[in-house]
Amino acid sequence: MTCTTTLLRALLPAGLAVSALAAQAHKPSDAYLNLQVEGTRIEARLDVALRDLDRDLVLDADDDGALSWREVRTRWNDIAALAWQGVRIEADGAACRLVGPPAAQQLDEHSDGSYAVLQRSFDCAAPVHRVAVAYTLFQRSDPTHRGILRLRSAGAEREAVLTPGAPAAAMDLRGDAPSGVLAFIGEGVHHIASGIDHILFLMALLLPSVLVRTPGGWRPAAAFRPVLFDVLRVVTAFTLAHSITLALSVLDIVSPPPRLVESAIAASVVVAALNNVWPIVREKRWAMAFVFGLMHGFGFASGLKDLGLAPGALAAPLFGFNVGVELGQTAIVLVFLPLAWWLRDTRGYRRGVLAGGSVAIAALAAVWLVERAANVQILGLA
Repeated sequence: MTCTTTLLRALLPAGLAVSALAAQAHKPSDAYLNLQVEGTRIEARLDVALRDLDRDLVLDADDDGALSWREVRTRWNDIAALAWQGVRIEADGAACRLVGPPAAQQLDEHSDGSYAVLQRSFDCAAPVHRVAVAYTLFQRSDPTHRGILRLRSAGAEREAVLTPGAPAAAMDLRGDAPSGVLAFIGEGVHHIASGIDHILFLMALLLPSVLVRTPGGWRPAAAFRPVLFDVLRVVTAFTLAHSITLALSVLDIVSPPPRLVESAIAASVVVAALNNVWPIVREKRWAMAFVFGLMHGFGFASGLKDLGLAPGALAAPLFGFNVGVELGQTAIVLVFLPLAWWLRDTRGYRRGVLAGGSVAIAALAAVWLVERAANVQILGLA
């Protein structure tokens, strides 16, 4: 058995896993927890995606693939119970008392769909100086889920990323608010790791990097240095492009419609993958990476924009998130490039990985494109 055959067999389960995860083709599962601290009171608002709630509670009673307001409203008590069971808030080491009547049932629109808005008021025994939040929402059903915490107190804002099952996130309200850069670096890494369409776009651009296109077809590259420079050009162009539009979008300077962005991202994957089989751009793949990377930046921005951060609180999250995205990309390149270089001289790489993989990527992205552009569900992959 050749090393190529062994590798392809080893990669098959990973490919199937990617297909299973394709429902997370762009925006990962997030919930948004906003806390307002005033003296002894904490006002809490938790926004949870209906698609996540439907997965755990089966809200779609008639199984028609769409949630009606009636279906959501009749299960509101179950929604609230599930959501708040996953959040525990303490002030200065002690639990605060729930006060006031339940808030009105409410939905809100985020960049990736409808969210249930759940609000609670807490009364604490003394003025709040330190808040701790333990988060376990969807810990069993979706290990990729994250909670995005935004806390306001005395005119200052603090942000944190809550990982289900991790130690409670503690925030001291005395003194200046910390930047929170490290938390958003982790969120950036998480975002690129769970953004299958971004990964496939990058992979489609990288697959031919260890080969040279000749009139007779693909041939293995003879030297590693040109390959490395080619990869650096592609990755740098993609990074520069999506960094520009990430900032423009988060700062609300340019905000294209989400459906247009998502459709364009899917189209970019199709074009990049098919270019490996039926070449349009033969030499300057970095230019393709830059042009399409502009749309990917708008896609990256969706996670940060949903935070609703004030302009003065954007610098640290924006910087940290972008650094995290770059670290995630770098990790992909460091894993891919040595393996591709080792296999470049095999028929399995040229025909199976490059040609076959590119066609498979293009086919999957074509489904995303149709689903996103027409707002329909074909395979539930968009």
